[in-house]
Amino acid sequence: MTTPDTQSAEELSPAERYAANRRRDAGSGPALLDFQTLYDFGLDAFQIEACRALEKGSGVLVAAPTGSGKTVVGEFAVHLALTGGAKCFYTTPIKALSNQKYADLVRRYGADNVGLLTGDNTVNGEAPVVVMTTEVLRNMLYAGSPTLTGLAYVVMDEVHYLADRFRGAVWEEVIIHVPDSVRLVALSATVSNAEEFGEWLQAVRGDTAVIVDEHRPVPLFQHMLVGDRLYDLFVETGKGSGRQARVNPQLQRMAVEEVRRNKVNQGRRTGRRREARPQRFRPPHRPDVIARLDRAGLLPAITFIFSRAGCDAAVQQCLHAQLRLTSKEEAEEIRAHVELRTRDLAPEDLHVLGYHDFLAALERGVAAHHAGMLPTFKEIVEELFTRGLTKAVFATETLALGINMPARTVVIEKLDKWNGEAHVNLTPGEYTQLTGRAGRRGIDIEGHAVVTWNPSVDPASVAGLAGTRTYPLNSSFRPSYNMAVNLVGAVGVERARTLLEESFAQFQADRAVVGLARQVRKNEDALAGYAKAAECDQGDFMEYAALRRRLSDAEAAQHRERSQHRRAEAARSLEHLRPGDVILVPQGRRSGLAVVLDPGLGRRSDGPAPLVLTAARSVQRLSILDFPRAVEPLDRIRIPKSFSPRNPQDRRDLASTLRAKVPDEGREARRRTRDVPAGDEAAIDDLRRRLRRHPAHGCADREDHARWAERYFRLDRETEQLRRRVEGRSQVIARTFDRVCAVLTQLGYLDGDTITDEGRRLGRIYNELDLLTAESLRDGLWERLDAAELAACVSALVYESRQPDDAAPPRTPTEHVREALAAMVRLWGRLEGVERDNHVSFLREPDLGFAWTAYRWAKGDDLDEVLMDAGMTAGDFVRAIKQLLDLLGQIVDAAPPNSHLRKTARRSMDALRRGVVAYTSVT
Repeated sequence: MTTPDTQSAEELSPAERYAANRRRDAGSGPALLDFQTLYDFGLDAFQIEACRALEKGSGVLVAAPTGSGKTVVGEFAVHLALTGGAKCFYTTPIKALSNQKYADLVRRYGADNVGLLTGDNTVNGEAPVVVMTTEVLRNMLYAGSPTLTGLAYVVMDEVHYLADRFRGAVWEEVIIHVPDSVRLVALSATVSNAEEFGEWLQAVRGDTAVIVDEHRPVPLFQHMLVGDRLYDLFVETGKGSGRQARVNPQLQRMAVEEVRRNKVNQGRRTGRRREARPQRFRPPHRPDVIARLDRAGLLPAITFIFSRAGCDAAVQQCLHAQLRLTSKEEAEEIRAHVELRTRDLAPEDLHVLGYHDFLAALERGVAAHHAGMLPTFKEIVEELFTRGLTKAVFATETLALGINMPARTVVIEKLDKWNGEAHVNLTPGEYTQLTGRAGRRGIDIEGHAVVTWNPSVDPASVAGLAGTRTYPLNSSFRPSYNMAVNLVGAVGVERARTLLEESFAQFQADRAVVGLARQVRKNEDALAGYAKAAECDQGDFMEYAALRRRLSDAEAAQHRERSQHRRAEAARSLEHLRPGDVILVPQGRRSGLAVVLDPGLGRRSDGPAPLVLTAARSVQRLSILDFPRAVEPLDRIRIPKSFSPRNPQDRRDLASTLRAKVPDEGREARRRTRDVPAGDEAAIDDLRRRLRRHPAHGCADREDHARWAERYFRLDRETEQLRRRVEGRSQVIARTFDRVCAVLTQLGYLDGDTITDEGRRLGRIYNELDLLTAESLRDGLWERLDAAELAACVSALVYESRQPDDAAPPRTPTEHVREALAAMVRLWGRLEGVERDNHVSFLREPDLGFAWTAYRWAKGDDLDEVLMDAGMTAGDFVRAIKQLLDLLGQIVDAAPPNSHLRKTARRSMDALRRGVVAYTSVT
C-alpha cells in the first residue's frame, strides 16, 4: 500500500507533504534541518537518507536516475563544509559541467565562498568550496598541493564516468588517493551493479552508505512516431494486481502496414520491373516532426542525431521551412542575450563562425548542440534552453553526458550509431541515458520519449530497449607512466603495488573469472563446431586457411610499407629537380610529359611546388599531391633565356621541343613507375606457391570452407584473449604496474624507490603520450624552435586526426619543424621497442595532422583562413588548441627553470591564446 512517506513529492497534497516532512525531520540533525530551508520543495526519501548518512560522518554512493535530484546530496556536503569551517571540492567530468555547477553555487553562497579550477579557468582557487574537473584534483593529489589542507568533503558528480576508456582511470586514482579523513560523496546515474561498486568503495574508503533509488520523479511515457501519427509504445492490460504493460498492438499493425505500403509504392514506381533499385525510405521531415510535437504540447524537445552534420542540417531545414516556435517578445529576449554573450568576439570572427544563421535559428527557437560548435555558442544554447526560450535542440549524444539541460520530450531518430569503427545498435543503458533527459522536475508532470519509425525498427525492439534496466559500471583503470612515477615518489614501489591492487578494476577482475571461464568453455565448443564445418576431403583446410591469413597479412604489411616509402621518396625527389628537366606527371588533370620551368624550392611550406610546361602547352604549378611516387627526369632540354610563360608562341615552341625530345612517353612511363621493391617479396611469393600447391586449393567448396575457417580464427582470437584474462586475473593491475616500472627503470626515470630528476619531470606531464613528451624534453628536440614551431611540434602529442592512414602527407611549416617531428617519430619508434620488450603498449604514434594549423594560428593568421585550410569546425579547432595549451603549460612546469625552452613555451602559449581561443566564459 502506498503511504505519504513512499509517494513522490509531486503526488502529495500540501498537507500530506508537511506531515511527511515532519516525520522525516524527526531523524535529521541540525545541519540537515537548516539545509532544507534553502529549498522551496521537500526532499525525497533517498535524498534525506543520503544526507543523514553524511551528517553522521559516513561517505555515500547515490545511484539514481537522471533528473532525480542527486546533486542535492552533493550540495549538502558543500553546506556541511561551510558551516563547519572546512573545505569541499566539487568535481565533475567535463569543464562545461564545472562552469554550470560553479554558477549554481555562486548564486547560493556568493562569489567569495566559491572557486573554480578547470585548466581553462582559475577563479578564487583557495575558496572553501572549489568546483573543478576530476583531472585537476588528481594532479593536486600527486603534487601534494597545499590547497588540500582542511579538505573535508569531495563530491564526485557523474562518478559512472570511471567506465570511460580514455579518462576513467582518473576517477579511481582520486578515490584511492584522497586522504582517509575526507568524506567521499559519489553521485552516479542508475547502474545495475551499484551494490558491487558500493562494496568496493567500502573496501577502499571505509564506512560508505549505498543509496539506490530507481524511481523517476517525473514519469516517462514512451512513444513511436509513424508517419505523422504518434502512438503509445505500451498499453496496459488486465486489472488490479494483474495489470501489465505490453507493446501497443495498434502500433505494431501500423508499422506492418507502413512496410507493406512502402513496398507497394516501390513497385508502382518501378512498374513491372520489380527487380529495379528500390526507392529509399524517406524519414519524416524534421521541421514536420517538431511542428507535430508543438501541436501536441510536447516542446521543448531534444532530438538526438548521432552526427554533427546531421544536427546542423536539421537546423537549416527548420530555417528553410520557416518554422517559428517563439513569440516576438521571446525572439527579442533571445537576440539581446546572444548579443550580450558574444560582444567580445570580433565581428570578422562571428561571420566565420556562422553567427548570423546561429542567431536566426535561435530567434525562431531552434538550435544545434554538438562538440563541433564554439564553446560559447554551446553555452548560449544551454542557457536559453534552461530559460525556456529554445524550444527544439538537435544534439549529438554528448549532451546526455552531464549537462543539466532537461526537456519535456526526447526524440531519437535512429537506434544505431557510428562508434568510429562500425554502426552499432544502442544499448539499453545508452537508450536510458538519452531518454533520461525527458521530464523537467517541478515543471512537467510527465516526460515523453519518442522514437521515429523506419522500416528497420520493430516496435518490439524499441520496447526491449525501453524496458531493460541494465547499465553495468565497469572499470577502465590501468597504470600509466605518469601515475607510476608519482605513486612511487609518494609511497615507494611496494606500497604503490598494494594501492593499485585496491582498484575497482582488480576488484571486478577477481569476481569476473567465473563468468569468463564459462564463456571460454562455450567458445571452445563453438570452435570445435566451426572446425568440423570447415573440414575438406581434399586436405587439411585449417592449415590451408592459416596460409591464406598469413599471405593476406603479409600483403597488407607490404602495401603499407610501399605507400609510406613512395610518399617519402616523392618528397625527396622533387627537391632535386632543375629547370629544363623533363618529367612525367603520373596522374590527375596535369598527367603526361612536362618540362620544369622553376623547381619552386621554398615557395610553399609543405615542400617544393615546381612550375612546369606540359606537352599540351599549359603552364601549371604542381605540388607533392601530384606525385604518388618518386619522380626522375627522363631527359633535359634547354629553355631559351627569352622564354616567357605568358607568351603563347614561346609555349608552343617549347612544347614542340619537348614532344620531339621525348617521343615515347608510354615506354618511359612504364620504366619509371615501377613499384618500390619490398623486402618481404620473397616470403610473399613463397606463401603464394605453398598456397597453390596445397591439396585444399583445388576443392570445389573451397570458399564455403573458408567462411567457416574465418569464423573459427575470429572466435579463436577472442577466446585467446579471454584465456589470458582468466590466467592473469590474480594481481593483474600490479603486474602491469611492474612492467611499467621496468620501462621507467630501463629509461632512467626510476631507480628502485627513488625518482630521478627525469622522473620528476615526467611526473609533471599528464598526457596520453607522457613518456614521449618527457623523452623529447630530455633529448632537447625542441631547443632550436621558435614559439610557433614549438606549437606545431607539441600539437603532434595531443591531436588525433580522423583522416585515413593513406591520406595525403600532412603539411609541415619549416625545416626545423620537419626535423623535430621526424626526430619525435623516430623516438616513438624506439620507445615502442622498449614497450614491446616489456610487454606493454601505451604509446600511439605522434599525429602530425594539426601541426600546420597550430603553426598558422600561433603566427597570427586570421580565423577564417585557418579554419578553411584545416577543414575543421570552430569547436574542434578551439578544443585542439586548448589541449595544446594544456600540454604547453605542463612543459613550462617540467622544463628547467629559466631555460630557453620554458621561455619559448610561454611565448607559444601567449601566441595561441587569442581570438576565439582566448574568449572563455564562466556561466
